[in-house]
Amino acid sequence: MKDIVISTERLCLKPLGSRYLETVNAYAMDYENTKYMCRLPNEDVEETIKFLADVEAEWAKENPEYFEFAMLYQDEHIGAVGIYFENGVGELGWIVNKKYWRNGFAYEAAKALVAYFTEHMGTTHFIALCDTENAASYRVMEKLGMTRTGEYGGRRNRAASEDSFEYRYEMSV
Repeated sequence: MKDIVISTERLCLKPLGSRYLETVNAYAMDYENTKYMCRLPNEDVEETIKFLADVEAEWAKENPEYFEFAMLYQDEHIGAVGIYFENGVGELGWIVNKKYWRNGFAYEAAKALVAYFTEHMGTTHFIALCDTENAASYRVMEKLGMTRTGEYGGRRNRAASEDSFEYRYEMSV
Protein backbone atom coordinates (compact mmCIF):
# COMPACT_ATOMS: atom_id res chain seq x y z
CA MET A 1 0.00 0.00 0.00
CA LYS A 2 1.36 3.41 -0.82
CA ASP A 3 1.71 5.90 1.97
CA ILE A 4 -1.30 8.14 2.42
CA VAL A 5 -0.70 11.74 3.47
CA ILE A 6 -3.71 13.83 4.45
CA SER A 7 -3.48 17.58 5.01
CA THR A 8 -5.96 19.71 6.94
CA GLU A 9 -5.94 23.40 7.79
CA ARG A 10 -3.47 22.88 10.66
CA LEU A 11 -2.40 19.24 10.53
CA CYS A 12 -0.53 16.81 8.36
CA LEU A 13 -1.45 13.15 8.83
CA LYS A 14 1.32 10.75 7.81
CA PRO A 15 1.76 7.00 8.31
CA LEU A 16 2.71 6.28 11.91
CA GLY A 17 5.92 4.32 12.35
CA SER A 18 9.15 3.83 14.23
CA ARG A 19 10.49 7.27 13.32
CA TYR A 20 8.00 8.58 15.91
CA LEU A 21 9.15 6.24 18.70
CA GLU A 22 10.19 8.93 21.17
CA THR A 23 7.04 11.04 20.81
CA VAL A 24 4.66 8.06 20.76
CA ASN A 25 6.34 6.65 23.83
CA ALA A 26 5.98 9.99 25.64
CA TYR A 27 2.18 9.90 25.47
CA ALA A 28 1.75 6.11 25.42
CA MET A 29 3.45 5.69 28.80
CA ASP A 30 1.77 8.71 30.44
CA TYR A 31 -1.06 7.68 32.78
CA GLU A 32 -2.95 10.98 32.56
CA ASN A 33 -2.77 10.90 28.77
CA THR A 34 -4.04 7.30 28.58
CA LYS A 35 -6.27 6.75 31.61
CA TYR A 36 -9.36 6.12 29.46
CA MET A 37 -7.62 3.77 27.00
CA CYS A 38 -8.05 -0.01 26.94
CA ARG A 39 -4.60 -0.87 25.56
CA LEU A 40 -2.58 1.90 27.20
CA PRO A 41 -0.52 3.01 29.05
CA ASN A 42 2.42 1.03 27.80
CA GLU A 43 4.57 -0.46 30.54
CA ASP A 44 7.90 0.04 28.77
CA VAL A 45 9.47 1.26 25.54
CA GLU A 46 9.53 -2.31 24.17
CA GLU A 47 5.71 -2.26 23.98
CA THR A 48 5.86 0.95 21.98
CA ILE A 49 8.53 -0.50 19.68
CA LYS A 50 6.37 -3.59 19.03
CA PHE A 51 3.25 -1.49 18.41
CA LEU A 52 5.06 0.70 15.89
CA ALA A 53 6.58 -2.35 14.15
CA ASP A 54 3.06 -3.84 13.84
CA VAL A 55 1.76 -0.54 12.43
CA GLU A 56 4.56 -0.43 9.85
CA ALA A 57 3.88 -4.05 8.87
CA GLU A 58 0.20 -3.22 8.39
CA TRP A 59 1.05 -0.22 6.19
CA ALA A 60 3.22 -2.55 4.08
CA LYS A 61 0.30 -4.87 3.26
CA GLU A 62 -1.47 -4.74 -0.07
CA ASN A 63 -4.83 -4.33 1.74
CA PRO A 64 -4.30 -3.12 5.30
CA GLU A 65 -6.99 -3.85 7.91
CA TYR A 66 -6.17 -0.61 9.69
CA PHE A 67 -4.35 2.66 9.16
CA GLU A 68 -2.57 4.54 11.95
CA PHE A 69 -1.50 8.10 11.23
CA ALA A 70 0.89 10.41 13.04
CA MET A 71 -0.76 13.75 13.72
CA LEU A 72 1.75 16.52 12.90
CA TYR A 73 1.21 20.14 13.91
CA GLN A 74 3.84 22.64 12.76
CA ASP A 75 6.05 19.62 11.92
CA GLU A 76 5.81 18.33 15.50
CA HIS A 77 4.28 14.92 16.25
CA ILE A 78 1.44 15.61 18.70
CA GLY A 79 -0.66 12.43 18.58
CA ALA A 80 -2.19 9.77 16.39
CA VAL A 81 -5.46 9.02 14.67
CA GLY A 82 -6.47 5.70 13.22
CA ILE A 83 -9.17 3.76 11.46
CA TYR A 84 -9.68 0.00 11.86
CA PHE A 85 -11.90 -1.94 9.48
CA GLU A 86 -14.23 -4.83 10.15
CA ASN A 87 -16.91 -5.86 7.63
CA GLY A 88 -16.56 -2.54 5.82
CA VAL A 89 -17.17 -0.46 8.95
CA GLY A 90 -14.44 1.98 9.95
CA GLU A 91 -13.75 2.33 13.67
CA LEU A 92 -12.13 5.65 14.48
CA GLY A 93 -9.74 6.31 17.35
CA TRP A 94 -7.33 9.03 18.42
CA ILE A 95 -4.88 10.14 21.05
CA VAL A 96 -3.39 13.59 21.49
CA ASN A 97 -0.42 14.41 23.70
CA LYS A 98 -1.87 16.22 26.71
CA LYS A 99 0.28 19.28 25.94
CA TYR A 100 -2.01 19.83 22.94
CA TRP A 101 -5.41 19.07 24.48
CA ARG A 102 -8.32 21.47 23.99
CA ASN A 103 -7.23 22.71 20.57
CA GLY A 104 -9.60 20.68 18.38
CA PHE A 105 -6.84 18.52 16.91
CA ALA A 106 -8.60 15.18 17.47
CA TYR A 107 -11.74 16.48 15.75
CA GLU A 108 -9.77 17.95 12.84
CA ALA A 109 -7.84 14.72 12.31
CA ALA A 110 -10.86 12.43 12.65
CA LYS A 111 -12.93 14.60 10.30
CA ALA A 112 -10.13 14.37 7.73
CA LEU A 113 -10.06 10.55 8.04
CA VAL A 114 -13.81 10.32 7.54
CA ALA A 115 -13.59 12.50 4.43
CA TYR A 116 -10.60 10.64 3.00
CA PHE A 117 -11.91 7.13 3.57
CA THR A 118 -15.37 8.05 2.32
CA GLU A 119 -13.98 9.55 -0.88
CA HIS A 120 -11.08 7.19 -1.62
CA MET A 121 -12.12 3.89 -0.05
CA GLY A 122 -15.92 4.08 -0.25
CA THR A 123 -16.41 3.75 3.51
CA THR A 124 -19.94 4.80 4.45
CA HIS A 125 -20.30 3.66 8.07
CA PHE A 126 -18.10 4.74 10.96
CA ILE A 127 -18.12 3.90 14.65
CA ALA A 128 -16.14 5.08 17.66
CA LEU A 129 -15.99 3.91 21.28
CA CYS A 130 -14.91 5.67 24.45
CA ASP A 131 -15.08 5.45 28.21
CA THR A 132 -18.27 7.10 29.46
CA GLU A 133 -16.14 9.42 31.61
CA ASN A 134 -14.10 10.63 28.63
CA ALA A 135 -16.17 13.70 27.82
CA ALA A 136 -13.54 15.18 25.50
CA SER A 137 -13.65 12.08 23.30
CA TYR A 138 -17.41 11.77 23.07
CA ARG A 139 -17.67 15.50 22.31
CA VAL A 140 -15.38 14.88 19.32
CA MET A 141 -17.72 12.08 18.20
CA GLU A 142 -20.76 14.31 18.53
CA LYS A 143 -19.05 17.18 16.68
CA LEU A 144 -18.27 14.74 13.85
CA GLY A 145 -22.02 14.13 13.56
CA MET A 146 -21.97 10.71 15.20
CA THR A 147 -24.92 9.52 17.27
CA ARG A 148 -24.66 7.61 20.52
CA THR A 149 -26.09 4.16 19.84
CA GLY A 150 -25.18 2.27 22.98
CA GLU A 151 -23.71 2.11 26.44
CA TYR A 152 -22.03 -1.06 27.60
CA GLY A 153 -20.38 -2.32 30.76
CA GLY A 154 -17.32 -4.48 31.02
CA ARG A 155 -14.81 -2.00 29.63
CA ARG A 156 -11.43 -2.43 31.27
CA ASN A 157 -9.02 0.43 30.92
CA ARG A 158 -5.51 -0.95 31.23
CA ALA A 159 -4.47 1.19 34.20
CA ALA A 160 -7.80 0.82 36.01
CA SER A 161 -8.46 -1.49 38.93
CA GLU A 162 -12.10 -2.08 37.97
CA ASP A 163 -14.32 -2.21 34.91
CA SER A 164 -16.03 0.88 33.60
CA PHE A 165 -18.63 1.64 30.93
CA GLU A 166 -18.23 2.73 27.34
CA TYR A 167 -20.28 4.62 24.79
CA ARG A 168 -20.63 3.54 21.18
CA TYR A 169 -21.19 6.19 18.54
CA GLU A 170 -22.07 5.64 14.89
CA MET A 171 -22.44 7.60 11.70
CA SER A 172 -23.38 6.80 8.13
CA VAL A 173 -22.38 9.14 5.33
